[in-house]
Amino acid sequence: MQKKYLFLLSSLLLGACSSAPTITGAWVQPVPGQAQAVQGFELQEGGKAASINMATLQYETWQRQGNTLTLTGKSIGNGQTLSFTQEYKITQLDGNELRLEAKEGATMNFTRP
Repeated sequence: MQKKYLFLLSSLLLGACSSAPTITGAWVQPVPGQAQAVQGFELQEGGKAASINMATLQYETWQRQGNTLTLTGKSIGNGQTLSFTQEYKITQLDGNELRLEAKEGATMNFTRP
């Protein structure tokens, strides 16, 4: 009986120490041509998303399946609003860095603010 509890306790401790970094929270990158400004998104609990400093690109939801991140929202400009869905491959995720690769091959690097 004691071996059972010891195994259970050690499994719980090992699981707590090896938890993967969370993707929820704010992620930003420099605005091209504006050294002090940042833009990005916030991935909130429950699948909601919000844009950071991007008036024309409004993120609304997010979903993660394995190493795929899907963002949805609205693109606002030129008198029209278009819905969009963007799918990215997560190529790096640690406590402070997130690297996403689009299907076209473009890579975007984000950090936590």
